[in-house]
Amino acid sequence: MVRIPGGQYIIGTNQADGFPKDKEGPQVKIEIASFDVDVTTVTNQDFKDFVESTGYVTESEKYGWSYVFHYFLTTEEIMTAKEVLGLNWWYAVEGADWKHPEGINSRIIERMDHPVVQVSRNDALAYCQWRGTRLPTEAEWEIAAKGGTNHEKYPWGNSFLVDGNYQCNIWQGNFPLSNTTEDGFLSTAPAKNFAPNGYGIYQMIGNVWEWCLNPQGIDLADFKDFNSNFYEKECNQFDANNYAIRGGSFLCHESYCKRYRIAARNGNSGDSASNNTGFRTVKN
Repeated sequence: MVRIPGGQYIIGTNQADGFPKDKEGPQVKIEIASFDVDVTTVTNQDFKDFVESTGYVTESEKYGWSYVFHYFLTTEEIMTAKEVLGLNWWYAVEGADWKHPEGINSRIIERMDHPVVQVSRNDALAYCQWRGTRLPTEAEWEIAAKGGTNHEKYPWGNSFLVDGNYQCNIWQGNFPLSNTTEDGFLSTAPAKNFAPNGYGIYQMIGNVWEWCLNPQGIDLADFKDFNSNFYEKECNQFDANNYAIRGGSFLCHESYCKRYRIAARNGNSGDSASNNTGFRTVKN
């Protein structure tokens, strides 16, 4: 972990890069206490250690299925899977879980240093309890992602490429039909890949979505209450069925999902899991 100093920070954006419903702006100034944050997302090896220590069974394993993007399924697998209404290109695949991210025929043996995926927010909370950490709020996540800069778009600046080189793992090509893998990866990249930000933190943009502590849809101004009654307020006043996720993933593409930015916001139900969602943890 690395220490993020307490103090005043600006979060959010005044730019119109995202979707109005996501409430990415306007920018607000907040004050937070110092906290420690994982340098990388929790890896398959990290999660394996947790499972072996506790015997924990993830929600996907209990359900017997989880969400997988169509691109990683064979024609035969698609024929036997259940298409998810309202979620384009996603299928409910039997046998998909953290050990089998794309279904029963997939393995993580060569991906132990990659982010763990197919973990719900509830699974992430269980891991945090074991480790003595917690999930970050969106405010903490965004401050850590900026890496000590005032950038609103990417930790490295406002241009997606730097000297023609990719700085994160997202979809290249004709989404959702073909991925040219110009950044080097079709699915997840190792958790410690590409250049770290100014705090020494890896890949908070792209690769996998990261679960956050707070419910989805909170106005940025409400994070001003973080140091007082924030947690009590969030439980009483906000819909806690959907929780915030941040950072985008290897499936993000400009033509469809523009949420691979520092200020971008999204959410999902706490018991959902997919092959592009993971997490990292923080500590007071």
